[in-house]
Amino acid sequence: MTKAYSTSFSSAVKMLAPSIRQDIYNIYGFVRFADEIVDTFHEYDKEQLFLLFEEDLEKALENKISLNPVLNSFQHTVNKYAIPKELITAFMKSMKLDLYKNEYTTFDEYNEYIYGSADVVGLMCLKVFVNGNDVKYEELKEGAMRLGSAFQKVNFLRDLKADHDDLNRTYFPNTDLSRLDEASKQQIIQEIETDFEAGFQGIIKLPLEAKFGVYTAYVYYKKLLSKLKKTPSLEIKNTRIRVPDYEKVGLLAKCYLNYRLNLI
Repeated sequence: MTKAYSTSFSSAVKMLAPSIRQDIYNIYGFVRFADEIVDTFHEYDKEQLFLLFEEDLEKALENKISLNPVLNSFQHTVNKYAIPKELITAFMKSMKLDLYKNEYTTFDEYNEYIYGSADVVGLMCLKVFVNGNDVKYEELKEGAMRLGSAFQKVNFLRDLKADHDDLNRTYFPNTDLSRLDEASKQQIIQEIETDFEAGFQGIIKLPLEAKFGVYTAYVYYKKLLSKLKKTPSLEIKNTRIRVPDYEKVGLLAKCYLNYRLNLI
């Protein structure tokens, strides 16, 4: 499922230690499943489908089993690493907003959505990475949240056309995406770069089992941001910018070299 929806993230997960790899797949499968309900099932009653999914999630967490393989895998990871229920609740709240909310006009609304849709996913993964070390979790918590924010905001900018034209959504506050200019684009990019810098400070302190994989995802998304930065705003509005596979191979080799030379 991870490979089908995100080749970049799938490649990064493969760089994690085998001992934690499956649990990150389990988290990704859960968040992707919820996201697909609100983003793609247009010919169905998405609100009803999401409600059923929410009910199945509650039962899976309570009973520690589910006939839904995605939820069964997720509950296993939640219980194995004691992932706090409030993180899951915040995620589901943000996903539910996508059913009816099309615009974020204040930074408070925007930040709350980012927290639920991205920051908490970083925190769920961090719970796996530190394997029960609460002191390490608290130390790296801010970096994990900021990295999650950076990834999500890059996705927003990359998917601007699809979000605006197909889903009628505008996430960035005080920005008219139908007339995105260079100044607005650069302001968004500067915000993302600040998040990336804070996220990187957390990456260098991660346990060895997780460091290479998270660093690989970081480099992939940094490259995508670099491409977006160089792309005229008019083109961003009319096409989906991506990193070609041959560039991803080169980035992976560079990541491995930096990792082996202890440069991260």
